[in-house]
Amino acid sequence: ERPTAERAIRSLGEAVGLSRSTIFRHLHAPSSASSTNSDVELRGQIQSIALEMRSYGYRPITKELQRRGVKANHKRVLRLLREDNLLCLRRQAFVRTTDSNHALTVYPNLARGLVPSNINQLWVADITYIRLRREFVYLAVILDLTVAAASAGRSRAISTRNWRSPPYTWLCKRALLNRG
Repeated sequence: ERPTAERAIRSLGEAVGLSRSTIFRHLHAPSSASSTNSDVELRGQIQSIALEMRSYGYRPITKELQRRGVKANHKRVLRLLREDNLLCLRRQAFVRTTDSNHALTVYPNLARGLVPSNINQLWVADITYIRLRREFVYLAVILDLTVAAASAGRSRAISTRNWRSPPYTWLCKRALLNRG
């Protein structure tokens, strides 16, 4: 019975112009309704794992599904996570801005051990930046250590990296004018 069925399929395929493998693939392929049902079941399990372990990406979720006895391809898991918008965000690397191991000259701290007795004897300054979503905000602070109060401290959004740009020179001039 089997050889006659195969012959019938082969002759039907030749008449229509389809290869035998194409016909058998369509005969034995699961219906789209059953794959949709399995996607729904898998989606529920993926959502429970993703909510339970929020830092898991598609690879760990795939491994967890396999540990639970569910057969799932990582590409399918990734597709379902994308469709449900459950992909975890990548943790951004910490940007190191200070290089202490360099071959440049290190100048001595002239103010170490100096105790000021009057105003305008010892000033200290620092500048740093704070990362915001779309830009950096530079914070410059100039202090007279005698009064221990900020004579100029102001944050400004600066889009340039030039240290001689007007916002920096403006800040220094303002500090000096305030102390008169």
